[in-house]
Amino acid sequence: MTVEKIFERPIFLAPMAGVTDTAFRILVRELIDDDFSRKNLLMFSEMVSAAGIHFRNEKTLQMLQTVDDERPTAIQIFGSDPKLCAEAAAFVENLGTAAVIDFNAGCPAPKIVKNGEGSALMKNPPLLEEILSAVKKSVKNLPVSVKIRLGVDSEHINAVEVAKRAENAGVDFIAVHGRTREQFYSGVANWDEIARVKSAVKIPVIANGDVRDFDSLDKIFSVTKADGVMIGRAAQGNPWIINRLLKYFLTGEKLPPPNLDERAEVLKRHLEKIIRFKGEQVGVREMRAHAAWYTKGLIGGAELRNLFNRAETAEDFLKIIEAY
Repeated sequence: MTVEKIFERPIFLAPMAGVTDTAFRILVRELIDDDFSRKNLLMFSEMVSAAGIHFRNEKTLQMLQTVDDERPTAIQIFGSDPKLCAEAAAFVENLGTAAVIDFNAGCPAPKIVKNGEGSALMKNPPLLEEILSAVKKSVKNLPVSVKIRLGVDSEHINAVEVAKRAENAGVDFIAVHGRTREQFYSGVANWDEIARVKSAVKIPVIANGDVRDFDSLDKIFSVTKADGVMIGRAAQGNPWIINRLLKYFLTGEKLPPPNLDERAEVLKRHLEKIIRFKGEQVGVREMRAHAAWYTKGLIGGAELRNLFNRAETAEDFLKIIEAY
């Protein structure tokens, strides 16, 4: 998949651990009503450990498995050792199912950061450049991208420097979350800093942070002049959002949000898919979090979430949906 083709449909589903698994990616793609977009829109996987790939960890290898219904998929890897990251990227490419190799330099999770991975790499731009250069050299035929934050904290905003180093390493495009590591997901995304990154590099830039509706989509494009926009937390419990924003971007049409019947139907489809790929026990447990997102803002939502949290089987889930 060429970079030019990737940006023909410049609304992207962000990589989110515990959210954007195969079941969710398929669901989002099924809800896209434009045939070309459904077949060509790029979505990003959950992050996958380079060390896990090296040691052939069973769970890690399962996360690399994709199916036709979800592709094209960008597989995101993370790590802090240039050699291991390059090895992992080559391994993923050789599987023959990835459209892009993406590298994570933005995850703020403590367990990732304490290992010097994710957004911790924003503190060490030379190392990140070395990793990206090694990854790019190990990948023969796929685009390579990187996702970063603005910096570690408000006193150390260095996204422009990091973006320039990424470009120098040969990265094909870059996604920038407009928050620092210290912010996690709080506060307001700083789109002006993303605009500075866009002005500093020649490669395409994807803006990420606080896009939830048509107005914010217009504003982030206007402020950042980015080549694309990445949707993260706004897609949780809201898999329709990619289709709605993409449709608006392409045609100006503002599709209405889903009604309760549509929401219930998609929740059931999501449950079926996650059980298909993970089994009933794991699938039901993971669906509790998804159900909380699906029911956010609904009348009686708190009571409904309590019921879902006590569900043990798929039948329990379906009964709750039908009763509501």
